[in-house]
Amino acid sequence: MGIVGLGLIGGSLGLDLQRQGLEVRGLVHRQVTAERAQARGLAQRVSTDPQLLGGCRLVVLALPLDRLLEPDPALVAALPAQAVVTDVGSVKRPVLERWQALHPRFVASHPMAGTAQAGVEAGVPQLFQGRPWVATPTADTDPAALRQVAALAAAVGAQWLCCGAADHDQAVALISHLPVLVSAALIHTAHRQAAADPAGQLPALVRQLASSGFADTSRVGGGNPELGTLMARCNRDALRQALAGYRRSLEALENELERSDWSALQQALAESQHLRPQFVLPAQEIRPDPASAPDLPAAGGSTSGPTG
Repeated sequence: MGIVGLGLIGGSLGLDLQRQGLEVRGLVHRQVTAERAQARGLAQRVSTDPQLLGGCRLVVLALPLDRLLEPDPALVAALPAQAVVTDVGSVKRPVLERWQALHPRFVASHPMAGTAQAGVEAGVPQLFQGRPWVATPTADTDPAALRQVAALAAAVGAQWLCCGAADHDQAVALISHLPVLVSAALIHTAHRQAAADPAGQLPALVRQLASSGFADTSRVGGGNPELGTLMARCNRDALRQALAGYRRSLEALENELERSDWSALQQALAESQHLRPQFVLPAQEIRPDPASAPDLPAAGGSTSGPTG
């Protein structure tokens, strides 16, 4: 198996798949990254040469969205024609349109897992355990290739599901991309409102009093700014719609506050309390099923599925 990019997602995949007994090859952009990835054991073989992918039966493109949409021609040329190729990008329509024309066995997919970390130091074991792994196949998607990507998701304990690319992008705009911008706005608001009192205690006090509530709601806004910008750029229309809806919700709460309509405010908060578990139920524990992954190549060239 080949993994192109050994940051948070690619590195975590490499760690998990090696534990399943699979041979993993990692392709990275810089030699210093290759050396560090090798030292961390993110893959058995790591190189900056795309020819490393020769002979791989499944290749995961764990690349930023801009490099998925404008891929290195040397990478495209090095992908084996019979290999299944999938990606991990958080926006699917533009990636699907680009890669369906580049490789006959491409499957657009997106593991919904992550942390605030990035880069070659970020990969951790079991990142995908119990998390959704979404595929957005079309009528032209190779069914066998789709099954192989489903087997990959099962091997790392993820929950597999399929949907249309447009539906995916609208959904992640609401539950993934919108929270990044909302969280960033929260951080900016706390900083700027406090900074308006430079001679007083407020700038220091808001930082001293910030606790778990602020930490939880600000986490994604303090993440990688390049990734956040790429998500917004590639999913602009859906994100604009999500922001408009959020603005309307804020205005409704503001109006209730302005009118001192505590009954309406309590009702809105009670509705939020009721709805929240539908979005953040604890992830189910999933154990990889060897029978569901017949096509994953084991180390040494065997075609037996992973065990454990």
